[in-house]
Amino acid sequence: MKIRNFILLMTLLIVTVSSQAQVSVNVNVGTPPVWAPAAPPATKYYYIPDIETYYDVPAQRYIYLKNGKWHRSASLPAQYRGYDLRKGRTVYLTSYKGNAPYKYYKNHKIKYKGHGHHGKGHGKAKKGHGHKKGND
Repeated sequence: MKIRNFILLMTLLIVTVSSQAQVSVNVNVGTPPVWAPAAPPATKYYYIPDIETYYDVPAQRYIYLKNGKWHRSASLPAQYRGYDLRKGRTVYLTSYKGNAPYKYYKNHKIKYKGHGHHGKGHGKAKKGHGHKKGND
């Protein structure tokens, strides 16, 4: 009986220790789109200056201004559907933690002035494919 209790106790102890060792924490906000530059894992938003549009990484939605209101959509608005996201400039916003990056739209528009929409990206990306880190 003592051996049986000892074995039961040891088994319980081993199971408890092994289950605690398998706990992990994943802090990824979301998977960036294939066209986006490499960014820190906590990056939640990208700003695309050429088309004055944001991209919400966790929600996988574009955020753009239409008729004075901000809209979220799984695809770019019709007027930008021909825009080549791989060739255009993309800025990842690292310090903004809220849900409305467009709150700073006027600042972003000035700071990251785009080259305008030419149908296929601006085609004149600077070194690093025009990708830039943003801090707001």
